[in-house]
Amino acid sequence: MRRSVLLVPVADERLWSVRMGGVRWICGFTDETALARFALHHGPGDQPVIYAALLGARIVDEIVPALGEPAGLAVDIATEDGSMFFPPVSGIVPDAVAVDRGAGEEGAER
Repeated sequence: MRRSVLLVPVADERLWSVRMGGVRWICGFTDETALARFALHHGPGDQPVIYAALLGARIVDEIVPALGEPAGLAVDIATEDGSMFFPPVSGIVPDAVAVDRGAGEEGAER
């Protein structure tokens, strides 16, 4: 995921995301076909879908921490049996924003 280029829809000059289970999920797609499946149900009608091409590492290392809330990466959410979720936990996102870090741990920022 970190080395993959993901296509992330953009709406109102922001990366498209959804909130579910107390987590904000940035939605990325592995190719234009997967993005098109998503756009059929969530796109702006007959308008083209604008998207950004971003490395997975940039999403989880830079964008997720900048959101200021628990956030993760959801990949290919419109692909049956092909969705992948990368939650906001240590080893995926920076430790400073991982939800599995104890709030009382020394050096942990919240």
